[in-house]
Amino acid sequence: MSCFITGELAAAEAGVAPATIRKWVQLGHLKAAGRQGRRLMYRLEDVFAAERIARGRNTDTSA
Repeated sequence: MSCFITGELAAAEAGVAPATIRKWVQLGHLKAAGRQGRRLMYRLEDVFAAERIARGRNTDTSA
C-alpha cells in the first residue's frame, strides 16, 4: 500500500525546501501521484527515489 503525502510533507521528509520538491517535478525526477483538492500528492517512496537521484545516489541494483 502506498502512502500519499503533500508537497510540504514530502519536503519535510526529504529534508529539503518545498521549492526543491517543485524543482524535482520540473526536472522529471518526481511525478505527482494524484491530487487532493488543489494540492498535488506524492508517493513517499517516489520522493525518496527522487532524493537519491538529485543527490547522485542512485542505488538501482536491477542492472
